[in-house]
Amino acid sequence: MNFTLTEQQESIREAIAKICGRFNDQYWFDRDHDGRFPEEFYQALAGDGWLGMCIGEQYGGAGLGVTEAALMMQTIAQSGGGMSAASSVHINLFGLNPVAVFGNEEQRLRMLPPVARGEVKSCFGVTEPNTGLNTTQLKTRAVRKGDRYVVNGQKVWISTAQVAHKILLLARTTPLEEVDKPTHGLSLFYTNFDRSRITVHEIEKMGRKCVDSNELFFEDFEIPVEDRIGEEGRGFEYILHGMNPERVLIAAEAVGIGRLALSRAVDYAKQRVVFNRPIGKNQAIQHPLAQNWMELEAANLMVMQAAWQYDNDMNCGAAANAAKYLAGEAGFNACQQAVMVHGGFGYAKEYHVERYLREVMIPRIAPISPQLVLCYIAEKVLGLPKSY
Repeated sequence: MNFTLTEQQESIREAIAKICGRFNDQYWFDRDHDGRFPEEFYQALAGDGWLGMCIGEQYGGAGLGVTEAALMMQTIAQSGGGMSAASSVHINLFGLNPVAVFGNEEQRLRMLPPVARGEVKSCFGVTEPNTGLNTTQLKTRAVRKGDRYVVNGQKVWISTAQVAHKILLLARTTPLEEVDKPTHGLSLFYTNFDRSRITVHEIEKMGRKCVDSNELFFEDFEIPVEDRIGEEGRGFEYILHGMNPERVLIAAEAVGIGRLALSRAVDYAKQRVVFNRPIGKNQAIQHPLAQNWMELEAANLMVMQAAWQYDNDMNCGAAANAAKYLAGEAGFNACQQAVMVHGGFGYAKEYHVERYLREVMIPRIAPISPQLVLCYIAEKVLGLPKSY
């Protein structure tokens, strides 16, 4: 059993860290205030080919696995950009995995290279206002009319819709009452983001201002049949294929921002002198930070295990969910403790740790709540009866 990163993986981490080093605390402080998408950061990663890391080489990518993607996203979050940096490129890595796996060759050749080159930004349209994580109850309808589908409905918490050129959209093509199972009758599309038919309302939120979140309203939005991914009615199955790697990546990001917060807290504890001694001498400061380190390291081991299982075509559902849960909690604990170590200055924006605490709520809540992870483990791993 070898826990050492390969030479290639170390090189990836070093290369990403070097790019991130060009974007200092002030850059992310400014993006947190002005809300402008971090285009310079996005293009810096695109320029060196990193946005296509997990896309096949024949489609302009590097053809690497979720393990390498997790290392990349962890490094980005840990660099100082936190979730603002990570979320700006998150969908590029595995968001289009359903296209790569279930799309036909014409679709892969048409859809994937622009994403790999960073020329196209995409958003992910699944969640709806009244269904939340109960995806089978989606109300957005896509009705086929000849060679097109006409879509009407709503989506919510859609990231990057203000800047997106494309949308990966899940919609119901067969009414719920007409299917044998609730998971049937949902179809997946990857198509142009037509702003003449999609109204975008930005949601003001507590953190990650530069990566927008939105509610979308579709009114007679037309999608060509050739933009449907796979078979009609099997979209839920296709979406599930990308959920485990997404959980691994967001868990890696949670570990990254947790490590970032921990490093800032440790540095401050060494420098801050109260009662003629650095506060880092006090066990009341030392012990919580030591606990944070252990929690983050343990969570990271689960992240890497889940990534390894996925890359080796193993069932990684339990590990991916556990990684997301453990990393979300460990990251939150570290960010909260960083604020407390800074005392009153932790509440001041100039020390940045308050931003980390606001942003770390994202991997703690999304893309699945910690409570539903517990339900999954209880049911699927422990064999307990379904509770909901």
